[in-house]
Amino acid sequence: MSANDTATASDAATAAKDLYRRWIDELWSGQRIANELVSDDFVGHWPDLEVHGPEELHEIVDKTRTVLADLKMVVDIKPLVEGDMLAARWIGTGAAADGPKRYTGNDIFRIENGRFVEYWTGTAEG
Repeated sequence: MSANDTATASDAATAAKDLYRRWIDELWSGQRIANELVSDDFVGHWPDLEVHGPEELHEIVDKTRTVLADLKMVVDIKPLVEGDMLAARWIGTGAAADGPKRYTGNDIFRIENGRFVEYWTGTAEG
């Protein structure tokens, strides 16, 4: 790998990590920025749900934030980037109707043209 290829890969990895930071810090805090983070043909794979496009993504974020008031998301394991894929682990906390909740989740993304195009997640309470 040439020095130029290494710099290009490093730049792409930095951009992917920045995109993920915005996913956690901005999108999940309720900011309506999905159209800046995901492609129009984005597909999100939750264990029991598929989400298509930025608007449906906003709907799932809004529903989550309704169920978990004061939702806070933090990155537990920093993003790992390999080619067009990014993986990370997060912790989310919030107040549900029956008391405080804590969730952990693993995210895997496929990236094209500086946006997330596909997403897989697994989440568990605790």
